Amino acid sequence: MNPPADDKTVHTAQTEKRLVRLGLGLANWSEKWFPDPLVFALVGIVVVFVTGLVLRESPARLAIQGGKNFWSLVPFTMQMVMIIIGGYVVASTPIAHRAIRALAAIPESPKTAVATVALFSMLTSLISWGLSLIFSGLLVREMAHRVKGMDYRAAGAAAYLGLGAVWAMGLSSSAAMLMATKTAMPASLFNISGLIPLTQTLFLWQSIATTVVLIVLSVLIAYLSTPSAANARTAESYGIPHEPIHTSLDAKTKPGEFLEYSPLLTILVAALLGWYLIDVFRTSPQGALAALDLNTYNLIFITVGLLLHWRPKRFMRAVADCVPATGGVLIQFPFYAVIFGMIVGTGISEALAKLFSAISTHDTYPLLVAMYSAVLGIFIPSGGSKWVIEAPYILQAANLHHVHLGWVVQIYNASEALPNLINPFWMLPLLGILRLKARDIVGYGVLQMIVHIPVVFFLCWLFARYIPYLPPVK
Repeated sequence: MNPPADDKTVHTAQTEKRLVRLGLGLANWSEKWFPDPLVFALVGIVVVFVTGLVLRESPARLAIQGGKNFWSLVPFTMQMVMIIIGGYVVASTPIAHRAIRALAAIPESPKTAVATVALFSMLTSLISWGLSLIFSGLLVREMAHRVKGMDYRAAGAAAYLGLGAVWAMGLSSSAAMLMATKTAMPASLFNISGLIPLTQTLFLWQSIATTVVLIVLSVLIAYLSTPSAANARTAESYGIPHEPIHTSLDAKTKPGEFLEYSPLLTILVAALLGWYLIDVFRTSPQGALAALDLNTYNLIFITVGLLLHWRPKRFMRAVADCVPATGGVLIQFPFYAVIFGMIVGTGISEALAKLFSAISTHDTYPLLVAMYSAVLGIFIPSGGSKWVIEAPYILQAANLHHVHLGWVVQIYNASEALPNLINPFWMLPLLGILRLKARDIVGYGVLQMIVHIPVVFFLCWLFARYIPYLPPVK
C-alpha cells in the first residue's frame, strides 16, 4: 500500500489529467463547430426581433428602430478602436518589448507559460482592457518560439482571460466610471441612483476580494488544463511563423524625412497633451478618478505611446501594424447597435423592467441581476452600452429592495464579463495578433466559464447580504 502522500500525488495527477482531457475536448469541439463572430451579432438581431414579436411589438417598428440606430454607436465604436490602437502602440514600444521578452524568458514549461500569460492578462486588464489584449497577444507570440510544446490555443485563451474574467473590476470599467461621473450620466439615471463614487464600487473590499478570487481561480484552471507537449497544437502546427516586434528603424533616405525620424515633434506634442491631461485631473469637479473616462484613457495611452516610440516614424508604423486587428470591431458594432435600438426604442425595455421588479426580492435580487446581466451580455457584448440599457430598471429595483447600489454595479461588472469567455466579439483584436480564429480558443473559454459561473454568482449573492444599503447621493 502506498503512503498517503503517494495517494495524494496520484489523485492530483488524475485530476489534472481529467482537466487536460476536458480542455482538449472542448478545444477540439469549438474548432469544429464554433461560428464566426459576425454570426453572433446577426443571430442576436433575429432573437431580439422575435422577442419583440412575442411581446406584441410591431414588426415595422422593430425594423425601423433597429435600422435607425445602425450608426448610433459610431462614436463609441471609434473609442473602442482607439483603445485597441492605444494599447498596441504602448505594448509595441521598445521598453514594453523588452519587458515582454523578459517575461517570455521566465517560464520553462508549457503549463507555467500559459499560467504566466493568464496572470499578466488579468493584471494588465485592471489598468486597461485594450492594453491587456495587445500586451498578452504579443507575449504569447514571443513565448510561442521560446517555450517548446506550448499549446497555442491554450495560451491564446489565457491571453483573453483579462476580458473574460476581471476587466470590469478595474479602472476601465465603463459602468463604474459612468456612475462616478455626473456629467456623463443621463439625467433620468442620476435621478434614480445619484452619484456613486469609485469608493463604493471598484474600491469596496468585497470587490477587491472578488477580483483576487477570480484571478487565482483563472490562473489555476489555465495551469491545470494546459496539455502536454505531446498533445499540444503549437504555433508551428498552425503554420504561424515567429514574427518579432520591429522596434528598429530603417535609415532615412530623403531630406524630407528628417522630422519623421526626429523626436522634436514627439516631445513638443506629448508635452502639450500631458499638460492638458494634468489639467483635466486637477480641475475635475468630482476628483481625479472621475476624470478617468474612455476619452481620457485613450488620450493617455496615445500620448504615452507617442512619447515611448520617440520618433513619429516608429509610432506610425505601430499604428499601421495594429489597424488590421480593428476590422472586426468596425464592422460588427453597427449590428449590435441594431439590437440596442430594438430594445431601447420599443416596449421591450419597459417590459423587461416590469418583469424584473415583479419577480425579485431582497434576497433573490443580486442573483437575478447576475444571471440577467450574463445572459444579456451574449447579445450585447459592450459593457458600457449594455449598462445604459440595464441601469434604469436595475437600480430602481435595487432602491426598492434596499440593496447597496455600488455593489449592484459590481454585480453587473463581475457577471457581464462571463459571456466574454465565449462571445468572440472582443477576441477580434487578439485573434488578429495571434492569427487564429475564435473557434481555436473558445473551448478553453468554455472550460473557464463552467467554473466561473457558480463562483461569481455565489460571491455576488453572498456579499450583497452584508453590505448595508445607502440612499442615493444627489
